[in-house]
Amino acid sequence: MGPFWKALLSTFKGRSILHRFLHYLTFLEAEFLSDTLKTQKTIERLQNRIAPIEMSSDDFRAAGHGLIDAIADFLTSLPERPVGPGETPAEVRRVLGNAPLPEEGTSPHQLLEETANLMFEHSLYNGHPRFWGYITSSAAPIGALADLLSSAVNPNVGGWLLSPMASEIEALTINWIAELIGFPSDCGGLLVSGGNVANSVGFLVARRMKLGEDVRTKEMMGLNGRQPIVYCSRETHTWIEKAADQFGIGTNAIRWIATNEKPQIDSDALRMQIDKDKADGYAPFLVVGTGGSTAVGAVDDLPELGEICRQNELWFHIDGAYGGFAATLPEGPSELKDLSKADSIAIDPHKWMYSALEAGCILVRAPEALIDTFSYHPTYYKFDEAIEEAPINFYEYGPQNSRGFRALKVWLGMRQVGRQGHFRMIAEDIQLADHLYGIVDQHPELEAFTQNLSITTFRYVPRNLIGDQMQTEEYLNKLNEELLAELQNSGKAFISNALIGEKYLLRSCIVNFCTSLEDVRA
Repeated sequence: MGPFWKALLSTFKGRSILHRFLHYLTFLEAEFLSDTLKTQKTIERLQNRIAPIEMSSDDFRAAGHGLIDAIADFLTSLPERPVGPGETPAEVRRVLGNAPLPEEGTSPHQLLEETANLMFEHSLYNGHPRFWGYITSSAAPIGALADLLSSAVNPNVGGWLLSPMASEIEALTINWIAELIGFPSDCGGLLVSGGNVANSVGFLVARRMKLGEDVRTKEMMGLNGRQPIVYCSRETHTWIEKAADQFGIGTNAIRWIATNEKPQIDSDALRMQIDKDKADGYAPFLVVGTGGSTAVGAVDDLPELGEICRQNELWFHIDGAYGGFAATLPEGPSELKDLSKADSIAIDPHKWMYSALEAGCILVRAPEALIDTFSYHPTYYKFDEAIEEAPINFYEYGPQNSRGFRALKVWLGMRQVGRQGHFRMIAEDIQLADHLYGIVDQHPELEAFTQNLSITTFRYVPRNLIGDQMQTEEYLNKLNEELLAELQNSGKAFISNALIGEKYLLRSCIVNFCTSLEDVRA
């Protein structure tokens, strides 16, 4: 029983029927007047609604100007800053604090000023001239402004009706990327978060197109009892294991093909394994070639892998997330020269196109293959009915329905520098990596190992090192691991590691338009 009825019944005790009735009327009148007043106040509040999260145009302009000034000063100061703070997780958490969610809000201007200071003083700066660690490029400043503009409009690039201009910009950006790397520009594709998702989309399309429509409705092992098989080398990024695990075939379905000394997939070994699997009743459907491995920048013999796939009617996917952008570079590796043979390719603008995170891209030769893999039509999606010309609805091309406007920063960056600008920056990164290799090779206590694309690997070997081979290698591995940790914490430069055989190596990857020859020599 509610509070109203409890209050009413309490007034009836000990009263005559007439008294009870009159009191009842008085009670209802009071309640009605009270509800009316509440309703009027509510209507007045809603008619003139100002939400706590709103900002006036003057406040927005002032806060925005302040933030832009702070960012500009920060970017200018990067060369004088340490590459990273060298802080432990506990130290960072202590700076941030663990206060509970406040009951009342704080002014946007104050929040932005405080947060900018937190980010500027306690981050690893991949835009620093001496950041050569993982394959995360320095981000073009126009990308920060693009993300601001995108967030202001906030288009949902899932349906054309929800984002007409944003959808068209993304479609054009996809065509430009394909053209830039030598892939058919009439392909299909979309922007995703990064290489893992881009490659996974390629995996799912291959599964659908080579194993049949039943993969969308049946258990994988219900497909005539034949185990699907994929082929790659140990140089392939770990996305392949995630995809095999998450998309129903299991990691045991991965055939790890041996590599040669470059290291590239051994073509003869691949052919033999495919033949054996066919004879054993398996269902081969996918070969993954790498266009620039994460560890050493190795490039598989992609034309040869494409021919093997054609002969065996397998899907040929290229993980070109890093190296694909060097495909049409005159001085790029010959193995990258013809990406057009691939059925699909993953490529990351936030790697060697200098876009801010997140920006991955999947290209598929046949656009309809994406639709066949991902398209569903719920009744609440009515994006095409009032449009005479068929629009592009990106929710049909990939795993996301609601999608942010990732393409804007990529499109603006491409327009700012043009084809030749991109070629120049990529070529200069490669030249700097080659120069670093030369410096290392001439140093009496450094041992150079590899230089592919813009990745150089090496290690520190002290003079007069003694001991048997096994003990020496164990010592050098431990020594270089400790040296790397010390260098990263120092803030002087940021590199990462690679493992070749049993050797622990230092790894430099230059995808940084801020890096100069002076930085490399330092």
